[in-house]
Amino acid sequence: MSIHNYRIYFTGALVSNIGTWMGRVSQDWLVLTELTDHDSTALGIVTALQFAPVVLLAPWAGALADRFRKRRILFGTQTALAVTSAILAAVTLAGVVQLWHVYLLALLQGIATAADNPTRQAFVSEMVPQDRISNAVGLNSASFNAARLIGPGFAGLLIAWIGTGWTLVFNTVSFVSVLVALKVMRGSELQKPPLSKGHGGIRAGLAYVRHRPDIMLIMAIVFMLGTFGMNFQITTALMATTVFGKGAGEFGLLGSIMAVGSLSAALMSAGRSRPRLRTLLLALTGFTVASAAAALAPSYPLFALFLVPVGLTALTVLPTANSMVQLSVAPEMRGRVMALYMAIFMGGTPLGAPLIGWVGSEYGARWTILVGSIATGLTVVGATIYLMRRDDIRFRYEWDRGPHLNVLRPRDRVQALTPEQVR
Repeated sequence: MSIHNYRIYFTGALVSNIGTWMGRVSQDWLVLTELTDHDSTALGIVTALQFAPVVLLAPWAGALADRFRKRRILFGTQTALAVTSAILAAVTLAGVVQLWHVYLLALLQGIATAADNPTRQAFVSEMVPQDRISNAVGLNSASFNAARLIGPGFAGLLIAWIGTGWTLVFNTVSFVSVLVALKVMRGSELQKPPLSKGHGGIRAGLAYVRHRPDIMLIMAIVFMLGTFGMNFQITTALMATTVFGKGAGEFGLLGSIMAVGSLSAALMSAGRSRPRLRTLLLALTGFTVASAAAALAPSYPLFALFLVPVGLTALTVLPTANSMVQLSVAPEMRGRVMALYMAIFMGGTPLGAPLIGWVGSEYGARWTILVGSIATGLTVVGATIYLMRRDDIRFRYEWDRGPHLNVLRPRDRVQALTPEQVR
């Protein structure tokens, strides 16, 4: 936070993120209670339309981010998001909003987001030096989750007080803060990596990732988490309304409660100078257990309580994965690689959201969360087996003189761990 440009950007993004969470809660509430009779499939379609362009346009978005100055691109994308938000607020306040309006605007927002996400992710490396990237990624996550702590609860109260339309207006106004931050930055203090030229940029980005198995493993992990485990705007809405019979205030509160864990994880990530794969896998294991407990919670208070470790573990995985990718790529490839990374993570939602919505309709809200628990659990097992084979690591248990765990590595190097060390 000692860097002027990043401090300005962080402040603007925090205000915008609060508005974004208010907009998400308002949109979901509009679809579930005002335009349909708690139709989880319709909500899944809206979510899919918002995120499908992130997948389809990822190669072009990444090439755009590497070819032009990221600050200029962000001016355009943030303006487009503000306009689409304003239109949704206007038709809602006018009382003429229909479900197809929400579908169309969700798609347009998705197109703008497709260009915005990789640019915003890669822009971090232009605001801060290389040794601060991991800290900046953690602080960005903290901003997002601090907003998540404030936005949903505030949105729930405003919906009950002044209605969905006026709550959507807050989201529109919040985009101005990012535009102002971008305007007042000191251009001379921004690092300017070389811009890609000519044709073949998209193919170069794909080839680069294809020859990096370490990055592909991280992308596989975030794909499974994003596709099956992090459909919270569907799962918490269904649990609050159909399982526990709660209203807008209690639904919005769940997002704020989860953000307690998410914000804690983000702040811890901001303090780590070096992300590790071990941290990634342990956090994913914790997410599997915590989300399963939330799915089986017998009451609203217990469900809300289990959302804290769900948020904690999920937001340990994501900044860690993000930092590992950003720190391992060449600067001139960062936009394209981050576009693919965001496509894998956010773009899995168009695949997962309709499926999760269908599962909720057919088998009940609890299974929408349990599907994610099973998927992430299998991911941990698969990633562990892959790493053991890649590094030729084998385990052997010995019980003849007390339990010992032997870890066999290449060249027959053996490390014997006592029971105390295993603990």
